[in-house]
Amino acid sequence: MLTVAYLANQFPVAVEPYVAEEIAELRLLGVRVVTGTVTRANRQDKIREDPDVAVRPLQVLVLVQAVWLCLWRWDRIADLVARVLFHGPEGLIRRVKALLHTLLGVCYAVRLQTQGVEHIHVHHGYSASWIAMAAARLLDLKFSLTLHGSDLLLHRAYLDVKLQNCRFCLTISEYNRRFIATHYPAIDPAKVFVARLGVEVPETEISKLPARRNNAEPIHLLAVGRLHAVKDHAFLLRACDYLQAEGLDFCCEIAGDGPERRRLESVIRELGLENRVKLLGHISPEQTDSLYRQADLVVLTSRSEGIPLVLMEAMAQGKLVLAPAITGIPELVIAGKTGFLYEPGSIWDFLEKVMEISCLLGKGPPLVEDTPEKWSTCEVLRRAIPTDSADPLDWVRHAARVQICLNFNRQKNLQLFTDLFLQNVFRSQGEALPHASSVLQQI
Repeated sequence: MLTVAYLANQFPVAVEPYVAEEIAELRLLGVRVVTGTVTRANRQDKIREDPDVAVRPLQVLVLVQAVWLCLWRWDRIADLVARVLFHGPEGLIRRVKALLHTLLGVCYAVRLQTQGVEHIHVHHGYSASWIAMAAARLLDLKFSLTLHGSDLLLHRAYLDVKLQNCRFCLTISEYNRRFIATHYPAIDPAKVFVARLGVEVPETEISKLPARRNNAEPIHLLAVGRLHAVKDHAFLLRACDYLQAEGLDFCCEIAGDGPERRRLESVIRELGLENRVKLLGHISPEQTDSLYRQADLVVLTSRSEGIPLVLMEAMAQGKLVLAPAITGIPELVIAGKTGFLYEPGSIWDFLEKVMEISCLLGKGPPLVEDTPEKWSTCEVLRRAIPTDSADPLDWVRHAARVQICLNFNRQKNLQLFTDLFLQNVFRSQGEALPHASSVLQQI
């Protein structure tokens, strides 16, 4: 039986369900997975599963064993320590952190010594990836990693070393794969693979989905995501201020919690949006599904992303989505076909798209000019739609759902993940894939 150590910065956490799903899929194939976390997850997440190994908090006995292991096998990590101390562009604080992460890697290796681990995989390119790399070196194992969004695009400290040392790298979009090839040309592109995430596709046929709401009702905007600066909900609030000034009848709900909540509450008061915008706080998956069903348009205003599950979930339910044309998002949201994109950072383009969609839904602002030369884009769109016509955006909703079914289907993509993962693990061990173990006999 193949035994794999699977490490994450924090596990389990509700906002990263794909980690637990990948572990479960590997276990279904007979792989023994030793789950690990750098820091234990907050119990408020109400996830019962506990990791098999927690690197922190540190134990005195583990530290003593780590010092001995480090001295005994110093030659295996000496070049990593030299890279941290003497090479590269990193600043002093970053170097100190890397040294601490090396120590944590030694402690992780101590915890794995008796587990019979044959390969280490780590999710995200943050500190856990350095810890996994150091542990793999000490235990003479191969390691691999999965890269998402910010860990590759924004916070890629020592990523050159991690990519050089990993046996293979999985990443969630073609954009990320190209980014690695461009910024790390020394890395063999043959060891970088795209493994997309996915969501469950509701069994309800698109034709049986709830009809759109009455045109007399306000257009219902919905944003789902952690209240963090990178999600840029302040951008959405400024847009709502403009929409209110333009006379659009709308309501906006923001689901999620995080460190930005107080600042966003302050902005809502300053802009006088108390009757338009609601911060819903943390919500359950069941509540999220209900919010999707009620929404006319699901919006995303992040500055950096991988390919957000939020957009996949909304599209799986046949909802209209509007997101910035950044990173891997255009691989999911094909502009004007499976959803709508706006120019990153442009509040005017965002507003124009919201107004156009509102008009196509029959919910635009009231007409103020009756002269064709003075009609707005919104008025032109609205007048072009026969009053007895079917919803002109139904085909976009249908295409969105088809996109998820074909390319972002959770079960399908989990199977592709395990295929890629096991092929590369066994290749690194020099074993023939068809006869390597009982695991592969089940594929």
